[in-house]
Amino acid sequence: MVNDKLWNSNYIKACSANFMLYFSFMVVTPLFPLYLSEVFGATKDETGMVLSGYTITALLVRPFSGFLVDSFPRKLILLVCYGLFFLLFGGYLVAGSLLSFCILRTLHGAPMGATTVAQSTIAIDVLPSCRRAEGIGYYGMSNNLGTAIAPTIGMLIYQWTASYDIIFLLSFITAGVGFAINCTLKPPSKSPLKGEKRGTSPSRGGWVGSFDRFLLLKGWPEALCIAAYSFSYGVVSTYIAIYAKEELGMGAGTGLFFTLLCVGLISSRLIGARGLKQGRVAENASHGVLISLFGYLLFASLHNVWGFYGAALIVGLGNGHMFPAFQTMFINLAPNSQRGTANSTLYTAWETGVGLGIILGGIAAEQFSYGTAFWIAWVGNALGAVLFFVFARGHFLKNKLR
Repeated sequence: MVNDKLWNSNYIKACSANFMLYFSFMVVTPLFPLYLSEVFGATKDETGMVLSGYTITALLVRPFSGFLVDSFPRKLILLVCYGLFFLLFGGYLVAGSLLSFCILRTLHGAPMGATTVAQSTIAIDVLPSCRRAEGIGYYGMSNNLGTAIAPTIGMLIYQWTASYDIIFLLSFITAGVGFAINCTLKPPSKSPLKGEKRGTSPSRGGWVGSFDRFLLLKGWPEALCIAAYSFSYGVVSTYIAIYAKEELGMGAGTGLFFTLLCVGLISSRLIGARGLKQGRVAENASHGVLISLFGYLLFASLHNVWGFYGAALIVGLGNGHMFPAFQTMFINLAPNSQRGTANSTLYTAWETGVGLGIILGGIAAEQFSYGTAFWIAWVGNALGAVLFFVFARGHFLKNKLR
């Protein structure tokens, strides 16, 4: 049936724009610690504080972005947020001090936080309902491709040119391409459910201020798990480039690290798509949690080339199983009118963990060592694994709506 077509034109456009979003963001992100150290002489804990600024604003914006996406035309919200995200990349080209960079990076978190919610919600809207879980998994591959390819390209450009401005310009251009693609989207019109008025909570009723309208309260156990997993990722992904250069003597190692991470992510998403299509959401999440836990353990315990690259592949395999499963869990816990809220809750939890990872990882690296920071990352991941198997998995199976 035509209505069951997964790869329709709007879905392809949403995936392409999402790839550009993450590519433009990640081509510069792993280089920021080097940039701040070489250009502004920032210490490790200063770097952690500066780079966590975007996480703070993303966290402040995400719950409200979920409400806006559920309450107003989604394409309009997407274009406004993506446009601001695109334009702010131009500021990196002119930031002349650590303070100005800090302000700019902090401001950039707001449109980034809102855009990811709007983009993913529209992608879900244009999917046929019978293939939604499968489509969420494939949509996430656009994140993974951007996240993996971009750092490799960024590091290569840095090695060839030693110019940060060229990398900032590339971010600006690719974000602009993503914005242009979104301008051509034609998502289905969204109207409130029967009996629902704009500004009320479909699950509880009441005024616009209902807290459940901004965060999916039913998903709090899953949100705590995601925050624990992203804490580990925040530590490793932020400090990987400077760790490889300073402690392993691998100036070109970061690019291959993210490439192997991408291989793991894509492989596991392709394998896991069948399970998601058949409704084995909790099983996919369980496999991903355990595989990722082993990957971070390998990274923390082996400070050599085998631990470095082996962990990248294993963490990729784990996260590729885990993240689309968790996103499907959030969507399945929410009524259709709260898709934006469900997505914003997922991303709010993710950014919370990443922000804590950046800050605490920087402090641990400054006061002790990168090895200590990576062991702290593993402990956080382990706590999330325990919470999932002891409580969150059963909570989802008991409370899912579909």
